[in-house]
Amino acid sequence: MSSMYFMEKLLDGVGVEWKALGQLATLRRGRVMSKEYLIENAGEHPVYSSQTANNGEIGKITTFDFDGEFIRWTTDGANAGTVFYRNGKFSITNVCGLIKINIENELNYKFLFYWLTIEAQKHVYSGMGNPKLMSHQVEKIPIPIPCPETPEKSLEIQGEIVRILDNFTELTAELTAELTAELTARKKQYNYYRDQFLSFEAGEVEWKMLGEVAEFRRGTAITQKQTTAGDIPVVANGPTPTYLHGESNREGETIVIARSGAYAGYVSFWNQPIFLTDAFSVHPDSKILKSKFVYYFLQNKQEHIHTMKKGAGVPHVRVKEFELYDIPIPSLDEQARIVAILDKFDAITNSITEGLPSEIALRQKQYEYYRDLLFSFPKPEEVGA
Repeated sequence: MSSMYFMEKLLDGVGVEWKALGQLATLRRGRVMSKEYLIENAGEHPVYSSQTANNGEIGKITTFDFDGEFIRWTTDGANAGTVFYRNGKFSITNVCGLIKINIENELNYKFLFYWLTIEAQKHVYSGMGNPKLMSHQVEKIPIPIPCPETPEKSLEIQGEIVRILDNFTELTAELTAELTAELTARKKQYNYYRDQFLSFEAGEVEWKMLGEVAEFRRGTAITQKQTTAGDIPVVANGPTPTYLHGESNREGETIVIARSGAYAGYVSFWNQPIFLTDAFSVHPDSKILKSKFVYYFLQNKQEHIHTMKKGAGVPHVRVKEFELYDIPIPSLDEQARIVAILDKFDAITNSITEGLPSEIALRQKQYEYYRDLLFSFPKPEEVGA
């Protein structure tokens, strides 16, 4: 079904009038509230600011500035133009704007909210490196009013669009929650079996210090020549590599431990050419240890390894402490069996981990498609302020 045909069926031949938002609503800004103010006045009513995390809430205070239905938008910064529907008692900070509809039997708040999620970002001004969407810009945003001559019919049409989008939003949230719960369960199951397979009773296997059975090698500083984009992963102090041009300094199976920074002690495994910088690699004696087994053992101790960080400024871990780390040495056949099982669990967990963002992104695209379809009103060439 084409968007025009869908809208024709919904509108059933009625017209659409476009008005600038300033003709339909009153706009105002929030007020400055410091962290100290939020702490000193802690209470039960939410305060919203420019962030998108935690639904935009930065704290709760004893009083409230607004009570009822409103649309809030972010005026400044990276999230400028982000729109929220609010209903209840709350306050907003000075980097937020608020929209109050003047005649509520003319415009549905949720209808306006969904429309502004499409339109608001188009009016953000990004000059001088600080994106802004101020009240004088928001006032000019054109708003479609279906069947303007019959308010009851207009609100009925708006309400139907809201109902469809609310249902779609709810279904998307439910699916995301189910996928997230599945991922959490898989990770919990994986961690349980990893703990079981890597736990050995006293006397069951021989234990040695890692420095006795493995070699540690420091990474090297990257050169200016290698700073151009390429296909060699540059592995340093975190889980996300960059890809630069140059020759690798590690080949094959490599266990990497980040040396410094927020991810100091982070353990990763690579089986491809890499360039190692602010980290060190662990190379077990292949006659008694498999690299992947050592990786899984260290990964299972990741929480403890992070407690080994030193330094108040830039935290770091030292090779010396890892050389003293005790590690079990079952037979190579037993190591191979454990690695094969954990590889399967790891693959299942990773497939869900990687698939979750893709599935959420797909649902978001579907939602945006139907939202845009529902709002595909014929547009006038110009709408006066």
